[in-house]
Amino acid sequence: MAKNAPLVIVGIDLAGSPQRPTVLCVLHDLRAETLVTFSDDEIIHFVKETRPTFVPIDAPHSLPKGRCTIHDRSGEHLRECDRALLRRGIRFFPVTLGPMRMLTERGLALKKRLTAMGYQTVECYPGAAQDLWEIPRQHQDRLGLLTGLRKLGLRGLKKTATSDELDAATAALVGRWFLLGQGMMLGGKTGILIPAVNGLQGRSKHHKSESKTSARVALPQ
Repeated sequence: MAKNAPLVIVGIDLAGSPQRPTVLCVLHDLRAETLVTFSDDEIIHFVKETRPTFVPIDAPHSLPKGRCTIHDRSGEHLRECDRALLRRGIRFFPVTLGPMRMLTERGLALKKRLTAMGYQTVECYPGAAQDLWEIPRQHQDRLGLLTGLRKLGLRGLKKTATSDELDAATAALVGRWFLLGQGMMLGGKTGILIPAVNGLQGRSKHHKSESKTSARVALPQ
């Protein structure tokens, strides 16, 4: 990354189906703008027009060990990055669970297309970032999440911002933290990007009231 180059990040809150809305958030430094799309071609077009430095996507980018495809019923259910989330008391849906299979398949295909075009993409999980930042998830308190993101410096989102917009903005903000040296990958290069915060090795503040094996926040995804 060139010195003093502007940081442009596109966070994607990907839906499992192109029939459902996918929200994109472009972050120019800390100012966020959002857009609703549906097809993969629309997403690709927006990324090409925006020319981001980094593309964090709220969708799985890898499969559990031993599985050749998401439809393969052999192998493990959890990836190493999933186990790392469990150790931190962070809730998620395994990629092999029901609707997550469709999201995983779409996420893998989108990553392949964007990577072939030269864009750096990474899996991001907004719920994990929100837990680590100690701000509400969108299903718990939408306005509280908006307030929390604003306290982290994010600008541009209106009070009426939807849950999907807030998750897309969270993904973009995690990407910015990473580019500024404040992020880390759980489970290696093909794992999940999370923000690096104080007490990262500990569990999230929510773990006492949330089951370890319960799931990832319901995404539009």
